[in-house]
Amino acid sequence: MLRRTSGVGFALALIVGACGGTTTQTQPTATGAAPAKTAAATPAGPKIGTADRPIVLAITPSAEVQRLTTTGNAIAAALGQATGLTWKVQVPTSYAAQIEAVCAGQVDVAFIAPLQMTLLLDKGCGTPIIAALRNDEQCKLSPTYNSQILVRTDSGINDLGGLRGKKFAFVDAISASGSLFPQLTIKQKTGQEPKTFFSATVNAGSHPNAVLALYRGEVDGAASFGDARIRSVCGTPEPAAGMPADILAKTKIIEKAGPIPNDGIAVAKALPADTVAAVKKALLDYAETDAGKKNYKDLFAWDGLREVNASFYDGMREAAKLGGVDVAGEAAKTPRPPATAAPAASPTTKP
Repeated sequence: MLRRTSGVGFALALIVGACGGTTTQTQPTATGAAPAKTAAATPAGPKIGTADRPIVLAITPSAEVQRLTTTGNAIAAALGQATGLTWKVQVPTSYAAQIEAVCAGQVDVAFIAPLQMTLLLDKGCGTPIIAALRNDEQCKLSPTYNSQILVRTDSGINDLGGLRGKKFAFVDAISASGSLFPQLTIKQKTGQEPKTFFSATVNAGSHPNAVLALYRGEVDGAASFGDARIRSVCGTPEPAAGMPADILAKTKIIEKAGPIPNDGIAVAKALPADTVAAVKKALLDYAETDAGKKNYKDLFAWDGLREVNASFYDGMREAAKLGGVDVAGEAAKTPRPPATAAPAASPTTKP
């Protein structure tokens, strides 16, 4: 799950070539006649990272779209300065749509949730290069995090048993902390499937939405990453962006699940190796700057980044199997994005 949003949720395969003019070559004829000219292969198109073909950065829609877009543009602008490449930011309509966009060749770099990452790997469209780090409850940077189940403080509910027959809010079906791990915990501790344990369930679409639905009394319980209600687990708790000032007083945690591999950053399989190297370095270097620390924190509550490979998400794939989650089936519920022309760059992301 991409948090703050987390958690994630899809990446891309972009096939791009360097610019070049059309050339011709001659072919000998059997009769000795003058050689005929034949056209060579059609040029692959504009070079990636140029104004005509910017690098497309897609951000999992795990929080309010305008905020994700604004912060994403600030990050992309810094990446443009560092790499000399032109970038464009987009926030897909769903976790599944993000992965489909990667596989359709419409996204080059993706900030995605852990369960999304497993689908990306299964489809062979891309690969993870970076995992997020977050402060744990001891204020130490960790590559994993927890899921939490919340209720209203005045509900009288103190454990999972108190939620039996109640209305519950999950996040997107392809969210590890907002759906998969809470469902696993409910099944293991109550012996029932969520669909029979609760009287009704809703897909809140994002972690803040799930928490706010609980706060407003629209549901009796909600799942989210821990802790979606606050900006940081270190120091004095401050409400996260978009959260009411009394969110901690009005809601409480009754259950946790995890650890879950953090969300991270993936690149399209066909992104040139030299471009991948430049992008990875820029992303990691930016995390060490004051601006980078602020913007990564504002985006998904990231406290740092570290380089990883595909094996980092093996545990996530096993959890999906254990939970009986058909990740590919969930993704298939979202129509594949239509083919589009090379994306235009936004003014804020030019180097």
